Amino acid sequence: MSTLQVSTFSVALSRIVSFNVILPDDLMPEMKINNPNYDRETKTLVLLHGFSGNSNDWMMGSLIQELSGKYNLAVIMPSGENSFYLNGLGTGRAYETFTGVELINYCRKTFGLSDKKEDTFIGGLSMGGFGAIHTALKYPETFGKMFGLSSALIVNGIRGMEPGSKNEVADYDYYHQVFGDLHQLDKSENNPEFLVSERIKAGDTIQPVYMACGTEDFLLAENHEFRDFLLENNVNVTYKESTGIHDWKFWNTYIEQAIVWAIAE
Repeated sequence: MSTLQVSTFSVALSRIVSFNVILPDDLMPEMKINNPNYDRETKTLVLLHGFSGNSNDWMMGSLIQELSGKYNLAVIMPSGENSFYLNGLGTGRAYETFTGVELINYCRKTFGLSDKKEDTFIGGLSMGGFGAIHTALKYPETFGKMFGLSSALIVNGIRGMEPGSKNEVADYDYYHQVFGDLHQLDKSENNPEFLVSERIKAGDTIQPVYMACGTEDFLLAENHEFRDFLLENNVNVTYKESTGIHDWKFWNTYIEQAIVWAIAE
């Protein structure tokens, strides 16, 4: 197995960026025996970190290297800063475009990865769960499935915030910079619910969604709300819940389950 840290120029972010890649390209033959995942082409997972994290989080906090080899899965882990993987105003802040277009196209070309949407997934934790769901909804031609663990689906909670206000995570200025006009989120492409509604109106079928959240997680209510919204709109959603808080113990419980779900035909 190869683990690489890649540095390349990003047009979307107007700078040199670094990201991590795991490739299941050199496993010993005996490790592939009776493993049906090696009877097919390598699949690809873009895996996103949470708020205040970086591209090393999944490498250090989880068993993603082991899972890459076990499931014949190339894993791409970028740094999204604290952007929620959205496009911000101004030059060099197009994190959505970087994650959903530039990064995956670069890795497909550079590492010879499949360009089929059914072989390409995106997932993440917390802010990265939001980013994974939003990015997949925005680029259905690229990502066949999406998953979010303890996803920070906070749009409804910050909608209508006024200047000078804040919550336990950040202040109005931050949310306004990241999400745009907080009084217009109902009709904003930065809102996953809006993207789902618009695509359904256009006759699109939403890709399958996997969600998991701990019963003691501070984002539990937000995950329930988004799950219920998807169910009301007849979206194919798999939702899992068990005892747990917003930590690696919970995420490590569900990352393998999410991968098994994603690679299933």
